[in-house]
Parts: sequence; structure tokens; C-alpha cells
Amino acid sequence: MDKKDIKKRKDVEVVVDQFYNKIREDTLLQPMFAHVHWEKHLPIMYDFWENVLFYTGQYTGNPMQVHRKANAVNPINSEHFERWLKLFFGTVDEHFVGENADIVKERAASIAKIMQSKFEQ
Repeated sequence: MDKKDIKKRKDVEVVVDQFYNKIREDTLLQPMFAHVHWEKHLPIMYDFWENVLFYTGQYTGNPMQVHRKANAVNPINSEHFERWLKLFFGTVDEHFVGENADIVKERAASIAKIMQSKFEQ
């Protein structure tokens, strides 16, 4: 199967769905997501990543605020960020190749770096 680039929302949904399937199986990250209501969370993540990549304006939340609350319950450290990125990058690479695939990984790395710097203060 030839891989294609991320071009539309359905592609974003593939990344998000497959990524969170990995999260739910990961012994380090799964406990941090044990409280998540997936039926509500996944559409929010589709909007978020579609906006990150295509600037759709669909996502209007505050991810830093959400993650600050999560960090207060389960502290997020560098090991969590590294694993998150490894799983995210691996998911993108398994399904897609191209400019947008590279862009979404770059933006994920930037988001993780910013969040990590805020939590380590």
C-alpha cells in the first residue's frame, strides 16, 4: 500500500483514532487517560489537529488549561512527553508520508515542548 499525505479531515481522524488506540494500550500513558470519555474527546481532537494542520478554526478550546488541570491530578514529566511524541510520530509515519505529515509532527513537537516548559516551571 502506498502511503499518501494528510489531505483532509478523514486523514486527521485516522491519525487521532490510531494514536489514541496506542495510548489506551500504553502502560505509561494509559493511566493518565483513564478518566477520558472517548466519544466526547475524539471529536475535539479531530477539530484540534485539523485546525493545527489546516487552520480550519473548528477548534476553540484552550489546550494549555486542559493540560494544566490534568497535570495537577497526574503530573506530566519529560518521560510522558517523549512517549507521547514517539507514539504520535509512529502513528503518522505508519499511515502517511509527505509535507503535511511532516508539518503535523513538527507542530506536535512544538506543542509538547511548550507544554513541557510550562509544567517544569
